[in-house]
Amino acid sequence: MENIEAKLREEAKRLLLEKKAAVIIGYEKGTLPLTATPCFITSPEEADKLVWNNLCTQNLAKFVHDQITAHKNSQKRVKPEDRKKKVIGVVARGCTTRSLILHLQERQYERDEVLIIGVPCDGYIDGKALKVKINGADIEDGGIESGQIKMKTSDGDKTVALKDVLAESCITCRFNNPIISDTMIGSPAPAMNPDAEYNDVKEFEAKSIEERWAYFVKEMEKCIRCNACRQACPSCYCPTCFVEQSQPQWVGIGEDKSDTQVFQFMRLYHMVGRCVDCGSCVAVCPMGVDLRKFLKKIDKDCWELFGSRAGSGMEDVPPLGKFDEHHDKQDFIYNP
Repeated sequence: MENIEAKLREEAKRLLLEKKAAVIIGYEKGTLPLTATPCFITSPEEADKLVWNNLCTQNLAKFVHDQITAHKNSQKRVKPEDRKKKVIGVVARGCTTRSLILHLQERQYERDEVLIIGVPCDGYIDGKALKVKINGADIEDGGIESGQIKMKTSDGDKTVALKDVLAESCITCRFNNPIISDTMIGSPAPAMNPDAEYNDVKEFEAKSIEERWAYFVKEMEKCIRCNACRQACPSCYCPTCFVEQSQPQWVGIGEDKSDTQVFQFMRLYHMVGRCVDCGSCVAVCPMGVDLRKFLKKIDKDCWELFGSRAGSGMEDVPPLGKFDEHHDKQDFIYNP
């Protein structure tokens, strides 16, 4: 990782010196032990802040979309002949590039407005799982060395195996290397365990309809409607979310059980063919709602019905935007 960090910093400096990007979005060391946080590098001198390790959790495509959208909105006040594009550089692992591909497919911005610095990924740490492993102790200092997380905590020194606290989305990741990039830093990472990608979903599918509904209801009872999942999701960028609409009003603003269920149902269906399994929604949920199981169920259906995985290639057609005369043989299509 240190070699990748050095090359990453060099590349960021070069891009900023040559003015090929207005800003580089990456990660820097967090203010708390064993954390990393998104950072926005605008000068070559700041590039030495960049880090790349198993603590880098957020999907940075979210910030790319926000930056370009904000710039385009500001350019509306400028004469057409004076308008300029803003090129955003971004440090991107596999799931981040999947989100960037989705943005490009949905015409959110042009390919020449984003400069992708690809990095290999062998998974990021699930902070909640790590807390469980150390029985909720406060982490005072720590580091990652040879696949081990070594920590000084309020309960003394502790060591946890990295593989035991990786995020679920990382353990079975199918795309842990960048799908598209302008510059690739480092060699491709070894494959994770994609063969087990849908194991949890298959167990869920084996349950009766009543049992599945009961599980959904139980999980939704945890939800406090904080909207953290929506805010963190790189695929949620409607100018006005259905939650805020008042004409018509789709859901109430309170915590009524039916409103919470409708909110999550509608958001799940908005993710059909669009979820890249980056784990952002799960990571930020303060109540531990099992969103990934439902999202992976939809992902599995998309693959089996349409042969499509979100953001897996620039040439792919979104599942709900294509028609296959050799596959779509249901009567309702030909005899409505």
